[in-house]
Amino acid sequence: MTKSFYLLALLFAISVSSFAQKKKKAATKDAILVFSKTAGYRHSSIPKGKQALILMGQQNRFAVDTTEDASVFTPENLKKYKAVVFLSTTGNILNQEQEHAFEQFIRAGGGFVGIHAAADTEYDWPWYNQLVGAYFLSHPKQQNVDVVVNDHNHPSTTMLPDRWKRFDELYNYKKIVLGIKVLATLDESTYKGGANGVNHPFIWYREFDGGRSFYTGGGHTDESFVEPLFVQHLLGGIEYAIGRKSVKKPM
Repeated sequence: MTKSFYLLALLFAISVSSFAQKKKKAATKDAILVFSKTAGYRHSSIPKGKQALILMGQQNRFAVDTTEDASVFTPENLKKYKAVVFLSTTGNILNQEQEHAFEQFIRAGGGFVGIHAAADTEYDWPWYNQLVGAYFLSHPKQQNVDVVVNDHNHPSTTMLPDRWKRFDELYNYKKIVLGIKVLATLDESTYKGGANGVNHPFIWYREFDGGRSFYTGGGHTDESFVEPLFVQHLLGGIEYAIGRKSVKKPM
């Protein structure tokens, strides 16, 4: 074979490799930031949550960065992400400048995912109350519960049964925002310690201030993050927040 043939073959191989790399890069262009800083109670399930989210990204073509460093909340850095996940954050975790950067991110169309103690965060920031949808009030002991799924049209609930039986720590909430769209509630007759009544929200979403917000009350236990239905549910919430999937219109 001639040298020109080998040269053409080499150029072809380089071209194919370059195309594959570009395709791979394009396939993983979506990215999320998982933020798990705590200034109050710290959930022992946070490492398991990080592991689950990283694996989820690898399996579903989105990049996952994890941090507890609030200094990453700058306008320039947040532009890299489609959504920010607050993974059982607690207390006052952002300063005023960082809060402003996060507000800008949402107003530019960014997404937010709140997991469990994200509702136990930033009580003195009214804008955050609107974003997350409610604040933590109290909780009884961990126990079994029936989660009543009222709406299966959201990507986070399409896979769930009408009654989702699970074990977790169950929050009571205060300052529940009227604008949230509740997807599932807790049946307080199936456990002890509920304080929100018949319409006790557990999973919800909303469009807010230019962005998309999703919250799930689950995720206190380590086991949550290897529970197939909870992981699928959480993936659906993330895919909504990053704009990959939308809410189906009722038939």
